[in-house]
Amino acid sequence: MRHGLFAGCALAAMGGAGVAHAADAPAAAETPSTIPGEILVTAQRRTQSVQSVPMTLQALSGDALSKLNVTTFSDLLKYTPNVTFGNNGPGQGAIFMRGLSAGYGGEQSAGTISPFPNVAVYLDDQSMQFPAHNADVYVADIERVEVLEGPQGTLFGGGAQAGAVRYITAKPKLDKIEGKIEGSFGGTVGGAANAAFNAMINLPIIQDKLAVRAVVYDDHHGGYIDNVYSTFTRMDTDLGNHYFNLGGKTLPASQQSNSGKYDNANMVKNNYNPVDYVGGRVEVAWNIAPDWNLLVAESYQSLDAEGTFSTQSYSYDYVPIGTLQSTTFEPSYNKDSYWNTAWTIDGKIGDFKVLYTGAYMSRHISSQGDYTNYARASYGTFYQCTGGSTYWNTGATPYCYAPNAYWKDTIKTTHESHEVRITTPDNKRIRAILGGYYESFKIKDVNDWYYRTIPGCTSADDLTSSVCVASVGPIAGSTQNEPGLRNSAVAFGEDTQRGYKQFAFFGSVDFDLLPNLTLTAGTRYYNYNEFETGSQYGSFSTSCYQALTCSAGINIDANNDHVRYHGFKSRGSISWKPAEHTMLYAVFSQGFRPGGFNRGSTGAVRDPEEPHGFQLQRPGSYKPDTLTNWEIGLKTDLFDRKVQFNLSGYYMVWENVQLTYFNPAAGFGNTAFATNGPNYHIKGVEAQIVARPMNGLFFQGSATYNDSKQSSSPCFVSNISTSSSYGKCITQVYSSGVVRSVASPFGNVGDTTPFSPHVQASFRGRYDWEGKAGMNWFASGGVSYTGPMYNQPATYPSGTVADGQSSFAGPNGVVIPGSTLLRYRMSGYALLDASFGFSKDKWTVTIYGENLTNTHASTFTNSAQFIKTEIPVRPLVYGMKVSMKF
Repeated sequence: MRHGLFAGCALAAMGGAGVAHAADAPAAAETPSTIPGEILVTAQRRTQSVQSVPMTLQALSGDALSKLNVTTFSDLLKYTPNVTFGNNGPGQGAIFMRGLSAGYGGEQSAGTISPFPNVAVYLDDQSMQFPAHNADVYVADIERVEVLEGPQGTLFGGGAQAGAVRYITAKPKLDKIEGKIEGSFGGTVGGAANAAFNAMINLPIIQDKLAVRAVVYDDHHGGYIDNVYSTFTRMDTDLGNHYFNLGGKTLPASQQSNSGKYDNANMVKNNYNPVDYVGGRVEVAWNIAPDWNLLVAESYQSLDAEGTFSTQSYSYDYVPIGTLQSTTFEPSYNKDSYWNTAWTIDGKIGDFKVLYTGAYMSRHISSQGDYTNYARASYGTFYQCTGGSTYWNTGATPYCYAPNAYWKDTIKTTHESHEVRITTPDNKRIRAILGGYYESFKIKDVNDWYYRTIPGCTSADDLTSSVCVASVGPIAGSTQNEPGLRNSAVAFGEDTQRGYKQFAFFGSVDFDLLPNLTLTAGTRYYNYNEFETGSQYGSFSTSCYQALTCSAGINIDANNDHVRYHGFKSRGSISWKPAEHTMLYAVFSQGFRPGGFNRGSTGAVRDPEEPHGFQLQRPGSYKPDTLTNWEIGLKTDLFDRKVQFNLSGYYMVWENVQLTYFNPAAGFGNTAFATNGPNYHIKGVEAQIVARPMNGLFFQGSATYNDSKQSSSPCFVSNISTSSSYGKCITQVYSSGVVRSVASPFGNVGDTTPFSPHVQASFRGRYDWEGKAGMNWFASGGVSYTGPMYNQPATYPSGTVADGQSSFAGPNGVVIPGSTLLRYRMSGYALLDASFGFSKDKWTVTIYGENLTNTHASTFTNSAQFIKTEIPVRPLVYGMKVSMKF
């Protein structure tokens, strides 16, 4: 019904429409000279040819995006080298540029504990970024996508420390009716069918005065991962067996519920992970008066990703399973929707251009993931078993309940922004942009872990003899999104609010020292006021045994987590044009990212000396990190403008890097926290080429080499005055009755950043030729390559070696994760795509195939659910697309 509704609305609206291809209008005094296919961008808040912008950037036009079948961010990645993506599935990822990554965990708690992203994502002028959950903007009726590399802090602020991805929507045209309908159908090798539809219309309401443009889309991606049958048997290798006092052995079946027999029979399903993108956008443009215009846009998108996008190589009982399979015991999903309202007024006062733009976005995310394998972790046993040396019924005969567990995260976020810009005439020797910016960003996050299967206490229980545990909820007196007690299965949770308000002033001046030599200088003053409130709660206290309710945890409000960050970040460049269509440039730029708070400051790392108190008070907050970039480049056109060639080199210093730390084996506690870590030096080169050697033949390629190296190796310094290591680096921990060494928690000098392949490359070509009977044919192909890279920094232990602390030897040669953050090396891979088809009159038919070699390479290997999983490349996809413009 939903598919029919969108299709019916679009067809009813289209009584004779065509395609709109509107760009941001070039400045009146500047008419950039372009060659066919060259893109105009607004990366510097002025309309310029890509070849005139003194920085490294990549841009894809709406026409190119359509020809390449790009609809999601994962599609876009294939054509944007030097951009990587840590993700757990659609809408569940973080973008990285130039190797500026400190790792990715992703899923649970991201709204509360993940640092803010360092790559900005914009839909026109509205920020769409979010910690570990950047909005996956669907590409429908998009004028172009711009990828700006390196710090963009002067014009785009703190979120653009490493760069920015900008989705620029097609704007209404005031003078003609246009429209487009497009549909596709196909399949997935080893998976289910795919189908997509989108329709656009541009309608002038009052000729040259008022126009409306609308687009709707509905895209179904068939699943391709099978959730197969698996049992779960408690084993001697389970890390929590020490609670039973049986010499590390597990319990006999007689001391387990259901005689120790558990399976996922009710969850078995083929093609378990379908995805649906549904949405639309309406934009209204009004020519209010000469030189004054109003644009209002309303966007809606719903992303529904079912199942898991992770595959396993073995079941929960360590039995090998097939390719593209999983064995989850509980439902998984990610439902992500947003409404965004944006408005822009632009005009002229004398010779000055004035623009005000604002936007308000409301976004809701509801995610759930299986956590059953937590039962094999040390603390998992703690929440599912009683007796022995557990907190519950201590000293009695041990007994374990079902291992089934899951987490559920509900996020509501709002994003409001306002910006004013004043621009001087483009035809003057001195040109300037001045502006002011205000932003309010708020996150409400409720994340509960349903992993306690010990019975919950009720009013009918005899609380002196029943084996039961109390219900928990947000701490009294704290800010609460969802007041009240949680489900009896919830053993741990967090109910938090965080965010910031900021204002900024910025300016940039271009000065033509000579007609072919331009100096640019700009700066931005920023002022962030950041906060976090709420609580962390759980049943990790003996007071929770044989009680109806208990209150154990951290009242974050009591920490008074409020901080202000302010300062200046600047940019300067010089560009020289020694000949027509050739430019040499050099850039200095700075980027920054605001700091944040943890869920509280608690003690960690037991002292090797008696009485074995804590050595470290974990940080309650972390500070901003900064980036300084030096870049040189060449942009030129060759062979009578048949070839464009761009080359750039960069050197960057990334300091006080924010990272999320989690290492319970070393005594740092069973919850993750963020802190400031080492410094990195990154250097690299990037080359881009576009060639049109003959009529109808087109080639485009780009390649990057990136080398990132850790330049410092700090440590956690003991900050508890009663510890034996006070004021010194913590190098030992007392754990399980023995003293162990603590490996360098921040890695070593020379280590590489994660998600930072040395080499990335993309090359594609297309040939169009005229056939008989008015048939215009085309054929195209492309290949992209991503080199090997790591999923986490060297701060984390390897997940491939059983070290007896963070990972352990299991059955069938399996290395069992003892932590949700372990380091894995992901192999390099290449993707091959191709298409061919024809156009006649207003119709275009395309036959396409993607990932033609059907590789299942991992894009993100992790142990987030206490089992090694991989997020594979989507298998080979094939289909036919039909579009009509009229």
